[in-house]
Amino acid sequence: MDIISVVGVAAGLAADAFAVSVCKGLSVKAIKIRHAVTCAVWFGIFQALMPAAGFFVGINLASVLSRPSGYIAFAILLYIGISMIISAFSKKEENIDDSFGIRKMFVLAVATSIDALAVGFAFSLADQKTGDAVLSFAIIGLITFILSFMGVYIGNAFGKRFEKTAKISGGVILIAIGVKMLIEGINSST
Repeated sequence: MDIISVVGVAAGLAADAFAVSVCKGLSVKAIKIRHAVTCAVWFGIFQALMPAAGFFVGINLASVLSRPSGYIAFAILLYIGISMIISAFSKKEENIDDSFGIRKMFVLAVATSIDALAVGFAFSLADQKTGDAVLSFAIIGLITFILSFMGVYIGNAFGKRFEKTAKISGGVILIAIGVKMLIEGINSST
C-alpha cells in the first residue's frame, strides 16, 4: 500500500479517537497538557497495536483466504466506513466524562480501535509485506497521537462542532481505500 493510502487509512481510523478526544476536551474546564498527552498516548498506542494484531492473525489465514481477499478487505472497510458515517448522524449522546484514569482510558482506547483490528486483517489480505505493514501501523499510531492531542484542545476551545465532520470524513476515507483495494484485487486476479 502506498504512503498516501496509509495516511488516508490512518486519518480514517483516527477519526473516532479524534472525536472522543474532542469530547474529553469539552469535559475539562481547566485544560492541562497532561489531558492531551493522556488521550494521545492511549489512542495512539492502541491504534498502532490493534491493526498489528489483526495483520498477524490475517497472515496466518492468508492461504485459506487468498482468492477472495480483495473482496473481503473491501467488505471490511466498507462496513467500518458506513458504520462511522451512520454513527455521525446518530442522535445517541455519548457519555464521556472528565475522567482520565487508567480504566476509563483503556475502555475508550479499545472502543475506538476495534475497527483498526479489522483494518489490520484487511492489510494482511492485501499481500502487504510485514515490514511495510509495521511501518504502516507506526504511521497510524503517530497520526492518531497527533490528532488526539489536538482534539483535546480543539474540543476545549470549540466544542462538539467537529465530531460529526471527523466521523463522516473518516468513514468516506475508509470506503475509498476499500474500493481501491477491491479494484486492485480484481485487476490482480485477471
